[in-house]
Amino acid sequence: MKKPTRVNHPPPVELPPGNRALVPPIYQSVKFEFESVAATEEFLRGERPGFFYTRSGNPTNRELEQLLAQLQDREDCLVTASGAGAISQALIALTRSGDHILSFIEGYGPTRQLIRRVLARFGVTHTLLSIEDTAGIERVLATQPVRLVHFESPTNPVTRIADIEALTRAARAAGALTVMDNTFAGFHQHGEYDVDVFVHSLTKYASGAGDVLGGAVIARGELIRALRADFSVLGGTLDPHAAFLILRGLKTYFVRYRAQCASALAIAQLLAAHPAVARVHYPGLPTHPQHALAARQMRDFGTIVSFDLAGGDGACRRFADALELFALTPSLGSGESLIVTPHIMGARDLNAAEQKISGITAGTVRLSVGLEDLDDLVEDVTRALAAAGS
Repeated sequence: MKKPTRVNHPPPVELPPGNRALVPPIYQSVKFEFESVAATEEFLRGERPGFFYTRSGNPTNRELEQLLAQLQDREDCLVTASGAGAISQALIALTRSGDHILSFIEGYGPTRQLIRRVLARFGVTHTLLSIEDTAGIERVLATQPVRLVHFESPTNPVTRIADIEALTRAARAAGALTVMDNTFAGFHQHGEYDVDVFVHSLTKYASGAGDVLGGAVIARGELIRALRADFSVLGGTLDPHAAFLILRGLKTYFVRYRAQCASALAIAQLLAAHPAVARVHYPGLPTHPQHALAARQMRDFGTIVSFDLAGGDGACRRFADALELFALTPSLGSGESLIVTPHIMGARDLNAAEQKISGITAGTVRLSVGLEDLDDLVEDVTRALAAAGS
């Protein structure tokens, strides 16, 4: 074999039996092969396991999928190139023209835009309610066929809590699937409820470093098998190196999440006692309207603290500009503390009545509490609150 050929066919290194890498390798390969045409045909017919093309499956991605399914107490998982990709691919694959989606105003803006703009173009209709409108939910499910109910808990950004048991029971009775964006709560929460499909942004707590995008759709095995073919042709595949980074991040998931929750509670308590703050939205506070429901459903109350500054827009701007440790940028769940204001998270797709329901005001701030020393965070927030009230 001449050298120009050799560089394209390097000698393989296979670990001997009983010898393994403690950190699994990155299968940074688009293509895989079998030993013969016959073996390849067996794979394509589903008669033998393996991998053929990374858009449809990859060993590194598969390891991540299996781990996430176990964390969420479900059978299987599909990973995607982003959290928004997980939502869009799931909703596209689960609906067809003539279907109806029940979803909620208090939630992630891109999900609303997907439902209202993209799916609507293909004949999928929708109803948007408040997550707290129990009577409206029951009315919609009782008066028309609903294909699926999509919801979040806690909601983004003002951390309202869905009654998951009641919502899933009503949807099941109506023959509707439930799709829950569980990103805020994390992989270790809500798995005991009768949710058909969980979606997550892996960009957030799974990675933990804010340096990689990813998404996941987690469900029972039968449903994931039905989704797999559509996900392959939709093409929003997670890169294997990104999957490796997320697997690495998950090693510290529980340590990070719980430490950040503890700091978030302390920051929420500080805000609740400050005269510049009109209201704090944190489900771990007894003053949260749904604290009892959150305490019943959740093991940890999350790392997101939202609140309304009494001084409105001006106070919001002064507060954000005075912070030194909180970066003014989207996302959440990373080691750095982050802040977003209405100027970034404003629900511009909502009309006036819907904006009122959303709970986002001119003075609403969302903090993602990171892993910095709590004393430093308290000092930073206290100084910014003084600036906001000036």
